[in-house]
Amino acid sequence: MAVSLTGTRVSAIALPWFVLVSTGSATQTGVVAFCEMAPYVVVKAFTGPLVDRAGPRTISWTTDLVSSAAAFAVPVLHAADLLSFPLLLVLVALIGAARGPGDLAKDVMVPEAADHGRVPLERATGFAGVTERLAATLGPAAGGALIALLGPLTGLTVNAACFALGSVIIGLVLPRGMGLPVPHPPSPRDAADTPAEPGYWRRFGQGFTFLRSEPLLLTIVVMVMITNFLDAAFSAVLLPVWAKESGNGPSAIGLCAGAGGLAAIGGSLIAAGVAHRMRRRLVFFAGFLLAGAPRWLILASPAPLWTVVVVFAIGGFGAGFLNPILAAVSYERVPRRLLGRVKALSGALSWSGMPLGGLIGGAAVASIGLAPVLLVGGAAYFLTTNLTGLRPEWREMDRLRGKGRAADDPALPTPRRTPDSAKEPEPGAGLTRNVR
Repeated sequence: MAVSLTGTRVSAIALPWFVLVSTGSATQTGVVAFCEMAPYVVVKAFTGPLVDRAGPRTISWTTDLVSSAAAFAVPVLHAADLLSFPLLLVLVALIGAARGPGDLAKDVMVPEAADHGRVPLERATGFAGVTERLAATLGPAAGGALIALLGPLTGLTVNAACFALGSVIIGLVLPRGMGLPVPHPPSPRDAADTPAEPGYWRRFGQGFTFLRSEPLLLTIVVMVMITNFLDAAFSAVLLPVWAKESGNGPSAIGLCAGAGGLAAIGGSLIAAGVAHRMRRRLVFFAGFLLAGAPRWLILASPAPLWTVVVVFAIGGFGAGFLNPILAAVSYERVPRRLLGRVKALSGALSWSGMPLGGLIGGAAVASIGLAPVLLVGGAAYFLTTNLTGLRPEWREMDRLRGKGRAADDPALPTPRRTPDSAKEPEPGAGLTRNVR
């Protein structure tokens, strides 16, 4: 996860900056972000049954190879003066389409990694959050430095190399037998002539039916869908435009992201250590309060760079608690054999606004300017994360802790538990908030 995510975070800075300095257009920068995220969301939504059937290990290393090849083609074609803007959009779309199932496959393997590592599932989601935050720190910092010193195409080359290395690690280094498909167990509700292994659309329908029956998961999906839309506009368009207009340059992007990432690592480490003792609901919304609107409002002000960095660091600390809590909620509720399908659907729905984020963000900046967009976006972020928290479904974050349907439904298999994790008084597990 660390290797591939680091490359993705480098590309998240290098690609928008490459388009922005090449075309000078915030709108075209938003179009590129749309062409990457739209295939990501669509393909990810429909590959859940394939991940469950083929196994996450196979899906992960093969899609990482495809992403690597597409990312490497961008600097090669540009050097040969063959990279037109439409061809760039095609390559970016291919990267997004391959990243979707690749990210899903790695996410699905987290509970199995917890079993192999003999750690409680909630602690494993904290470690996964630390890994994500390390990548979010090292990637933008390295990306900003590489762009400043060697240009944005070097960052895209590093992204391709990271995908290739991640494919080798997943394919060759994981324990033998890990990442294989979970067998579909016979159910009393199945007819006698129904095959033990259902087809693609039946698998897809099982995941959709389960997700629809979980009010808390659906509420999380709606809120995260809105915040991810806002975050996509912020990272893909608004932050690069601010760096250019303020004169701070791409290194300021890496500095802000690095400060937020380091603080988020601290938050995730705390979550990994004491997550099973925390009140999820209180910590979750406190984290969103720090990580959301302040970043938007500080960029809309004439504050000096050091103040911006401090605000990003405070927001990063709050964000470090979010993914471990979301991951714990979903992993403890979703049966292992349905994990790929449910995570694919919930993840795709959560990301469904992201393709439009960069597109609408670029158009809004071109129409009314950067500062008004930042003020409106910050207000929307604050209202979304606070008003949603008043819904009654959120009480289940703590009330049903460790008592998800994965263990309650007799027709579904009970998730595997290690002896060590069984001793934890309040085990948990995960729905990850996908934030670039």
